[in-house]
Amino acid sequence: MGTLKPGATYIYERVGNEVYAREFGADPADRKLMGYAYDPVTGHKMEYDARTPDGRPLFDHLMDSKMWGEIRRAAQTNPTLQDALDRAIMIYKLTKTK
Repeated sequence: MGTLKPGATYIYERVGNEVYAREFGADPADRKLMGYAYDPVTGHKMEYDARTPDGRPLFDHLMDSKMWGEIRRAAQTNPTLQDALDRAIMIYKLTKTK
């Protein structure tokens, strides 16, 4: 069995990529290491300031990807948006160097 008391209320804190728990009202020095933050994509232990290969913070990269997915889905029912995306894709392909 674990070190947590059944029925107790706990406060969870993160320091870097380490996750700690302490009983509500207890001295913060009494906290116990519970585990580590993991990257949901790779399953590996995350660095606190995870970055993508291009140097951007991982969170910003994920939010950009989410936004572009939403734009593509919205374009399926919005002809004006689809036209704008088609033009952007054409410009991207024409300016891309091999």
